Amino acid sequence: MKITLKDGSVKEYEGSRSIIDIAYDISEGLARAACAGEVDGEVLDLRTVVDKDCTLNILTAKDEAGLRVVRHTCSHVLAEAVKNLFPQVKLAIGPAIDTGYYYDFDSEPFSREDLDKIEKEMKRIIKKGAKLERFTMPREEAIRFMEEKGEPYKAELIRDLPEDAVISFYSQGDFVDLCAGPHLMSTKGIKAFKLTSSSGAYWRGKSENAMLQRIYGSAFPTKEELEVYLQHLEDIKKRDHNKLGREMELFTTVDVIGQGLPLLMPKGTKIIQTLQRWIEDEEDNHWGYVRTKTPLMAKSDLYKISGHWDHYKDGMFVLGDEEKDKEVFALRPMTCPFQYYVYKASQKSYRDLPIRYGETSTLFRNEDSGEMHGLTRVRQFTISEGHLIVRPDQMVEEFKGCLALAKKCLTTLGLEGDVTYHLSKWDPENREKYIGEPKVWDETEQHIRNVLTELAIPFVEDVGEAAFYGPKVDINAKNVYGKEDTMITIQWDALLAEQFDMYYIDQNGDKVRPYIIHRTSIGCYERTLAWLIEKYAGMFPTWLCPEQVRVLPISDKYLDYAGKVEQQLRANGILCTVDRRSEKIGYKIRETRMAKVPYMLVVGEKEEECGKVSVRSRFLGDEGQKDLGQFIDDICREIRTKAIRRIEVQE
Repeated sequence: MKITLKDGSVKEYEGSRSIIDIAYDISEGLARAACAGEVDGEVLDLRTVVDKDCTLNILTAKDEAGLRVVRHTCSHVLAEAVKNLFPQVKLAIGPAIDTGYYYDFDSEPFSREDLDKIEKEMKRIIKKGAKLERFTMPREEAIRFMEEKGEPYKAELIRDLPEDAVISFYSQGDFVDLCAGPHLMSTKGIKAFKLTSSSGAYWRGKSENAMLQRIYGSAFPTKEELEVYLQHLEDIKKRDHNKLGREMELFTTVDVIGQGLPLLMPKGTKIIQTLQRWIEDEEDNHWGYVRTKTPLMAKSDLYKISGHWDHYKDGMFVLGDEEKDKEVFALRPMTCPFQYYVYKASQKSYRDLPIRYGETSTLFRNEDSGEMHGLTRVRQFTISEGHLIVRPDQMVEEFKGCLALAKKCLTTLGLEGDVTYHLSKWDPENREKYIGEPKVWDETEQHIRNVLTELAIPFVEDVGEAAFYGPKVDINAKNVYGKEDTMITIQWDALLAEQFDMYYIDQNGDKVRPYIIHRTSIGCYERTLAWLIEKYAGMFPTWLCPEQVRVLPISDKYLDYAGKVEQQLRANGILCTVDRRSEKIGYKIRETRMAKVPYMLVVGEKEEECGKVSVRSRFLGDEGQKDLGQFIDDICREIRTKAIRRIEVQE
């Protein structure tokens, strides 16, 4: 047989060979570093026997796929260590992931001290260097095997496999785990690892299932690379909005109020208010939107017309019982059907379209408790929601306009480079999830595809991510931990006008169904705030800062002058405060820097005498004395233009 290697060279063998044997034939050093083999594009165990012509790439820990094998083996070592230390624990699953690996256990929560003990045990296991051996069993025998070991989660996984499946296991010494592989030849192949955290996780990700304990870890080819990664973890923890937002007193949560119901504190509220006023002015003054204000709840009748009652009821907060109550209400998870009745309140002509309705909408969605996190996924949130009622011939241009508005908002906030565009399509294999005929879905998806292509916007296509009534463009971004969330949505709807009997009178006097675009311009304000906290590590652009200037009198003698400076700043719309505490100026400067205020104005005898201020900024450090009027002109220009200044100095 002929084996074509990565460099194009060819190895010929009389009979079959395992991948590890081929690796040794190429180079002993390569074989010692090998983690797995990539055969015709498929990553396989080094033990796999090759018996026909193929392409072969020997993977080491320097390859992404090879590193995943190291991490997968490390998850098995983690499981063995936990079972050694806590024999009563039940094993669930333990995959490799992009940042390392995790393993889920049916156990009491693990403390940091527990993780340290587990790490120590893992090092002992690795040093012992047990070989990993693969073996298989028929399905029924494998189920009995796991049940006898007292591993119900493993037995459940096997039961979900086909009747004729052959089940594979890996052993390392006395420890055995259900696994498809691939794995390293021995535990000694793990060179550098660390357990990073633990948290709760539902079995199979469903809130109705048992809450398990998940231990996260990572592994790298070298200790140096591991140290770099651990430092990266420390850095992103400093940016984590859930931690930093609380430290900066932007928001908080309270158990007696409820999970997913954050309290925005004055500083966080000021940022949201600034964003909201900007978005509303931008939409109304430059993009032709008109405002609506609609109820926070409605009878179930409304949601039955829209289809949400059949397709989205589980995600809604329902008030009442259909079997007992005359009327059942639900808090709104969206605004679209409300705005449809604003449209229907009077007859519309083709000359009236497009109509662009905008609303700053408070919405409610019954998220699973395991999904909620800080401000990124909550049960009550506010959104820059809008619905455009358009003639079919206007749809493409209006859709382009929604994309342009979204891009302008992202660019203004400095976020455009951090997003990816997704065409979220229906799943024809799951017809009951959607309304409408396949032809309509195919046509609307193609329209969106054409628009994105024409605008030269790179995008990926996601099957099954459409709403039940139409495909959409989802603009997504990742948080500091790499989890992706949808920030902005623009949706093509050719179906709901029919259900709500919406029409306009065309030039021939006939009734015609309009099309609808569901869109947001900046999305959910709470999620956007979380994104901004992490993007800027709390050092927001000046125009967004809840405190833009802090005036620091050198001593109490200059409080009056500091007050006059504050008065002039406030008269020009600048958000400022005066630090009136009887503290040393060095302490005040440090406190202001910690509060991430962009500008501090130090005032004393010299400044009062000449009507100036000594400017210190997080951009240039000590900028020296400036005329107060000049400083006001400069910062007002910065705020008005929504400039994003590069931070050059962090004292």
